[in-house]
Amino acid sequence: MAEFAGFNMPISYSGINEEHAAVRNKAGVFDVSHMGEFIVKGPHALDLIQRITTNDASKLTAGKAQYSCMPNKEGGIVDDLLVYCLEENNAYMLVVNAGNIDKDWKWIVDHNTANAEMHDISGKTCLLAIQGPEATKILQTLTEVDILNLKYYTFEKGKFAGVDNVLISATGYTGAGGVEIYFEDSADAANIIWDAIFKADPGIKPIGLGARDTLRLEMGYCLYGNDIDDTTSPLEAGLGWITKFSKDFISKDIFEKQKVKGLSKKLVGFEMIEKGIARHDYEIKDFEGNIIGRVTSGTQSPSLGKAIGMGYVNAAFSAIDSEIYIKIRTTLLKAKVVKIPFV
Repeated sequence: MAEFAGFNMPISYSGINEEHAAVRNKAGVFDVSHMGEFIVKGPHALDLIQRITTNDASKLTAGKAQYSCMPNKEGGIVDDLLVYCLEENNAYMLVVNAGNIDKDWKWIVDHNTANAEMHDISGKTCLLAIQGPEATKILQTLTEVDILNLKYYTFEKGKFAGVDNVLISATGYTGAGGVEIYFEDSADAANIIWDAIFKADPGIKPIGLGARDTLRLEMGYCLYGNDIDDTTSPLEAGLGWITKFSKDFISKDIFEKQKVKGLSKKLVGFEMIEKGIARHDYEIKDFEGNIIGRVTSGTQSPSLGKAIGMGYVNAAFSAIDSEIYIKIRTTLLKAKVVKIPFV
């Protein structure tokens, strides 16, 4: 266990490698109730979301979700988030990172000039992520919602393990398939649902934050505070696909200039050629020892059996197969830029 964003969180239950393999091969359950959830509703809700996020929320219809980010006024990222359309043009749920709940709330409130109705439901909302190739098959026995055919980034509300009004979402942070479920923790709902999931299949395992990190890194998914933050632009982070210039939003002009001028640095994936594990903030250098970037995330990939990582490098070194060097203590160890995702 360890402190994270004000919560006492499980780092691992039986071991990171074992938990990682369980999610890749079968199914595992993450308690991620520490995440933040905001409701934005009313006739001005969509206008607010369009202004503060880079993706185009006008494309969402009821029952659909999208990945997005909130840019700051300097072209950095306040946070990345999920936007759920509960009722088209009228009601949305924003799911934000646990460590940014207070910062995000203040940011949105400060830009809510049209007075959209807002509610912070983070403290009373539970979130479980059940991930893995067999997750939906296991869970289908607990609900009448057709989760086996729930399309990626769509959701439905229904009864789950006897608990009413559970939002079941075909999303996740592992790349292994599965769903995330949101519900209000009233009448001991969290314990009821948790126990029901494990009774549905004795082979399912609880998963901690350690394996959550190795799983998301194998997929090249960004972690706020590591790979993206207030100083990195979505274009630099490879998030141009969620940056839609067909609408107006904060820092749009900055990103348009970056697109025209070209980026000076880019987030890349790399694998170690020489033995060693890159860690957050290690220097990335060229053959001559010049600093060309820094590592944002790194680990020993349980699926691949090799050390992988992500980091920002000068654009000239961002092409696939570019040779780079990671400074680990006093030694420069060879690595190469590879395509993301790693698996």
